[in-house]
Amino acid sequence: MNCKTLQKRAVTMEHCCGLITGDKVPVPLKNISVALSIEEFVADVSVALNYENEEEVPVEASFVFPMDEDSAVYSFEALVDDKKIVAELQEKTQAHSSYKNAISQGHQAYLLEEDDYSRDVFSCNIGNLLPGAKVGVTLRYVQELPLETDGALRYVLPAILNPRYQLSEQSENSCLNIQTPMVPSGDLPYTLSMVATITSQHGIERVQSNCSLSPIQYLADDKTSAQISLAEGHKFDRDLELLIYYSEVHSPSVAVEMGMQGMKPDSLMGAPSAMVSFYPDIPEVKSSKACGEFVFLMDRSGSMESPMNNQKNSQLRIEAAKETLLLLLKSLPMGCYFNIYGFGSTYEKFFPESVKYTQETMDEAVGRVKDLEADLGGTEILKPLRKIYKAHSIPGHPLQLFVFTDGEVSDTFTVINEVQLNSKKHRCFSFGIGEGASTSLIKGIARVSGGTAEFITGKDRIQTKALGSLKFALNCSMDDFSLSWDLPPGLLVTMLSPEQTVIFRGQRLIMYAQLTGTMPEVECSGEVCLKYTLQGRSLENRVAFPLQPKTNASFAIHRLAAKSLIQTKDLGSHETSKSAKEDILNISIQSGVLSSLTAFIAINKELNQPVQGPLTHRDIPRPVTYTSPCAYKVKTRHKPPVCAKVDVIPFGFICSSPSRRNVESLKEMKKSPSSTKKPNLKNDHKGFGENVFVQLVSLQKANGSWELHEDFAKILGTNLEDIMAANPAKDGDPSAWATVLAVLWLHANGKDLKCEWELLERKAVAWLHAHAGSFIPMLVQAANNILKLPVTPAVFGL
Repeated sequence: MNCKTLQKRAVTMEHCCGLITGDKVPVPLKNISVALSIEEFVADVSVALNYENEEEVPVEASFVFPMDEDSAVYSFEALVDDKKIVAELQEKTQAHSSYKNAISQGHQAYLLEEDDYSRDVFSCNIGNLLPGAKVGVTLRYVQELPLETDGALRYVLPAILNPRYQLSEQSENSCLNIQTPMVPSGDLPYTLSMVATITSQHGIERVQSNCSLSPIQYLADDKTSAQISLAEGHKFDRDLELLIYYSEVHSPSVAVEMGMQGMKPDSLMGAPSAMVSFYPDIPEVKSSKACGEFVFLMDRSGSMESPMNNQKNSQLRIEAAKETLLLLLKSLPMGCYFNIYGFGSTYEKFFPESVKYTQETMDEAVGRVKDLEADLGGTEILKPLRKIYKAHSIPGHPLQLFVFTDGEVSDTFTVINEVQLNSKKHRCFSFGIGEGASTSLIKGIARVSGGTAEFITGKDRIQTKALGSLKFALNCSMDDFSLSWDLPPGLLVTMLSPEQTVIFRGQRLIMYAQLTGTMPEVECSGEVCLKYTLQGRSLENRVAFPLQPKTNASFAIHRLAAKSLIQTKDLGSHETSKSAKEDILNISIQSGVLSSLTAFIAINKELNQPVQGPLTHRDIPRPVTYTSPCAYKVKTRHKPPVCAKVDVIPFGFICSSPSRRNVESLKEMKKSPSSTKKPNLKNDHKGFGENVFVQLVSLQKANGSWELHEDFAKILGTNLEDIMAANPAKDGDPSAWATVLAVLWLHANGKDLKCEWELLERKAVAWLHAHAGSFIPMLVQAANNILKLPVTPAVFGL
């Protein structure tokens, strides 16, 4: 493929910045059909892309699409005239050469590859699609499903591919070099169908989605098997998300899978593999000493002006971010250190270096948070990251980094590598805001630093997930982590997953291992034990399992283990050593799992006659909605790279559970139906909008107490004189009376958001015990009387 051919691929852009293609050419991709099989924690997915060339010339079709970075793609095949053409996994350069030669000789060729610079972008090329021809290509992958805090297993089929920055040194093989045309979601020319079969020994309680589904059909009386399907005519215009609830999702388990026949018995694919799942029963232990340096790195690019979802009156991302920063600031313990960075094309920081958390520094930070805007351009995170890491460490205060972004960066691997290089001195908690946030970036920086990754989509609240991660960071860490096995003689175990360095309370652990040696001929069992130490106390979780490996046609456990090994070794084309690249290539070829160094190639040489004449290239469009496209420049393909970004608004949930997803900002506490109204910054207590809950939080002092004044009384719905008159401790500290009132009000009016104010309450109760002591029961009784509440004194630890 020569340079002129590549240049012809540049798409003509219209409408100011070219977000919508003006060409009304036929799109060869007609529909996408997904067959999804979920067994316990693993999804086995078959995605069929059905093409038809309605033009009078031969076509080369290129489809660039996102996929979760944890997906292990293991099969690619084409169906032409009822003939199946199975692709071969080759070294990427070799596969490109094979594809180019096949196209030049007039043969049909099919190429599937992962991007060189991000694990969650893939491209599928179909060359020499004849006029009138119909072709179906199918890719298959397995994926470990993440567990949400409410116990839901989450499967996402991504549709939104956010436009990305591109570095000048990136190779021309990068999928990011392909300029994907984007159309409004309603104009997407192809549809999506999906059927999902779900199996769990624990029983399936329910399945929810952001898209319309058929009623769930149980295939067994004990509800251990079920099937659901997507409503007909669905446009693939949003990420498709399924939430699956099992009866006992937190039970530990070990699944053993038989190896491939014909492979060496001690090889990666020949030996049995085990998938170990633990949900450690770790007690909550609050550290007696406040320590830690908390740095919050917040995206302030233009796309943060977009709504959180497509629901009416959805909160703007930047407003949700400001509210999140307020809650985080108020929840920090006295004596720690903190700083806040905002980043876009440039970056800004609140303080020259991290400062000690006091009333004065907190007040200054809260005041600056109120004035934050999404005004820093694109999404360049590398410079502020390096600035943070170059700062001097604070003895006794380990760095805890919180990263919030809704976009994509240039070379994802470069950012992940930077985090990994500094992983011994910090943990990174990452948050992807909205659809299209890079799973490769968000999961990667958390994985290499021992932190956690969260994705905020639909009606998820960024505030809830951020405060949940702060609780992780404030909890005591588990030491001396180890995994021990009790197996029959002659059977050995080799861990395939990287060593776990951090365990959080409420977090699931999944690890992969290889079993070699002599498998017992009679039925017997093994046992695996997770051991760890918490503040000098030894704890353990055990699980027994049968040692009869099961067969699996897709070898899901083996391939997920291979994917885990590849992720550990692949540091990007610039950073990965020669020996590591050889390991990645060997693991990829042996397991059949696609990597950044390999590609699937299939060639159909059995045409009646080779295709003659030049090919017409067709880029398959992606769905997009956008806000201010004129604020950014969009680059076309193979021209000098510029930092370009297009704002993409995520699609929200259409039908989801009120108990999980519809946790809104306490509608009864809002004075205005609009949550996107610009706040009145002249009034301090209204600096974060008109949400009464946020107003109350904004008045809390750094030490956890509240002061008694007029603004405080108004939030409680009464007047200052009545509150002062009802104070039973006239000679006591009026802040104690105010703090009791505030805590009771939160319990009565903010139950749905308790996870967001739990840390605030913890500070308040600790302050009360230190300053009010024996007066607390009397204050609680009086506060319940004036507020007409029935809150139990037990919330104060009495």
